[in-house]
Amino acid sequence: MKKIIAMISILAICQTVLADNIGTSTPERMGMSSERLDRVTDISRGYVEEGKLAGAITMINRGGKIVHFEVVGNRGADDPRPLEKDDLFRIYSMTKPITAVAAMQLYEQGEFYMDDPVSKFVPELANLTMLDENGEQVAAGEEVTMHQILTHTAGFSYGFINPQHPVDKMYNEANLWEAMDLTEWAERLAKLPLMHKPGEKWHYSVASDVTGLVVERISGMPFDQYLEENIFIPLGMEDTFFHVPEDKMDRFLPNQYWDRENNKLTNTPEGEGVVYEIEGVAMRNYQKGSLFSGGGGLVSTIMDYMRFCEMLRNGGTFNGERILSPKTIKFMTRNHLPSSLSASSGGEDPVAAAFPGVGFGLGFGVTMDPVLTRTSGSTGNYFWGGAAGTVFWIDPVEDLVVIAMIQLMRSPWKLRDDMAIATYQAIIESNE
Repeated sequence: MKKIIAMISILAICQTVLADNIGTSTPERMGMSSERLDRVTDISRGYVEEGKLAGAITMINRGGKIVHFEVVGNRGADDPRPLEKDDLFRIYSMTKPITAVAAMQLYEQGEFYMDDPVSKFVPELANLTMLDENGEQVAAGEEVTMHQILTHTAGFSYGFINPQHPVDKMYNEANLWEAMDLTEWAERLAKLPLMHKPGEKWHYSVASDVTGLVVERISGMPFDQYLEENIFIPLGMEDTFFHVPEDKMDRFLPNQYWDRENNKLTNTPEGEGVVYEIEGVAMRNYQKGSLFSGGGGLVSTIMDYMRFCEMLRNGGTFNGERILSPKTIKFMTRNHLPSSLSASSGGEDPVAAAFPGVGFGLGFGVTMDPVLTRTSGSTGNYFWGGAAGTVFWIDPVEDLVVIAMIQLMRSPWKLRDDMAIATYQAIIESNE
């Protein structure tokens, strides 16, 4: 009798574990080829064997089932230990879609309209300026709106995209990322001119960090707490945070950059008090602090990020938890840029929003024409990537989610293109 009870208990535990995770399937049952999917792993292995990457993790989900989950290589350039499936990655700008989802939860609750001025929630950002032809700061003339910060058309910048531009120089001198919290950060940002009139152009920027502050102000909760309670806990994302807990530091991967002079992978120095840049991108302390960057501050695992993506693929719900309405997700993942707008700069590698055939939604890049992008895929794909080479995309036509994670700052390699080719050639039953 005791054995039967023990077996029932084990079965119950197994069922709970399975309920907390995305199911798996053979590729063939989901219309994909196992043999052809091996080419995805071959791509990662090739980069590692050539010394271009220390390691990579790739994951593919079709129809809500994991059909590919592979790990290749080591933890870092100077760390021979094998990469593990639950290792922690800096996802940088893959934070942005999460921030956009948080904002759209509040939109669904009627907390703001798309054309509301941001200054309604962040008064520090009222009466912003821009540079005139003489380089003098003059009134921008218009208020930045919620729609503009969600679409990167507000006129903010970053500092590293065009470091010779006078506005970007001012961003770098302002030391935004040394602020104690988002309020102090906004006070520093308010003193800087916009790149252009609000709504005039698409320009990649700190707008997602502004969005995070709006979430904080509307909800009355610290931004990290809002994400934890409204997205991470409901989705079971136990390994996603702004600061890595001490008991998980052994899983936190070293970061690397490609030393162009010596043509090799090199680890980046990190730790408390270490402040530096890699090709213009500021490094952050992931062990403590109170400045929660909605544009690039999160650490996560590939499985946690797949939970987030599966929620999007599944119309806003995962594990019985409703995060957004399917109509809201469709609204977010349509192109919101009118043809009159020009994309003045690319995004973080390996994606570039200035590429032909690509538009931008609310927190996501959107494929408008796969022919013009010159890569395999479907019209309506939505995606983004991070400064250390992480990338994801969701294909609603093929019911597909693809994620690749590496840690290589400003990666010069075409991992996303290679992943797209290898993924789509593995489909043997297309929905088109």
